Amino acid sequence: METPVSRGSAVTLVGLIILTLGIGGLGSMATMSEIPTWYAQLRKPSFNPPNWIFGPVWTTLYVLMAVSIWRVWRSPHADALKTKIAFFLMLLLNAAWSPVFFALHRPDLALWIIYFYVGALALLIRNLWSQDRLAAALQFPHLAWVLFATALNSAIASLNK
Repeated sequence: METPVSRGSAVTLVGLIILTLGIGGLGSMATMSEIPTWYAQLRKPSFNPPNWIFGPVWTTLYVLMAVSIWRVWRSPHADALKTKIAFFLMLLLNAAWSPVFFALHRPDLALWIIYFYVGALALLIRNLWSQDRLAAALQFPHLAWVLFATALNSAIASLNK
């Protein structure tokens, strides 16, 4: 079995970390000004976590995402291209969610985006599983958080029709 270093260089890993954290930064730009204003006025479910938790959780998840895809970046596996496509589709949906939810004030439309996000993430995990089970497992906290975020988004959309 190859080691992760032989599959992808440290430069690739740093680039992927910068990419994923950059996606997070874009989402943050759409989010931060809305937290004390529009978001503060929304009705939220009892399981809504404190605002401060989102930054550390997402930062950790973005790094895990990057390490996960890095482990298979140069894989000769037949599904390698499908895995990269699923990864970039998942990142695109991740980037789209925050502006729709926060900047456009559309939790209802953001819910549709997050449904597709969960699907893309599940596809990514399935593809990773056949190539590198540790890479797939690194996505499990991500999946758990996005499923929680889906429930939260759904509750907010429902409470604020």
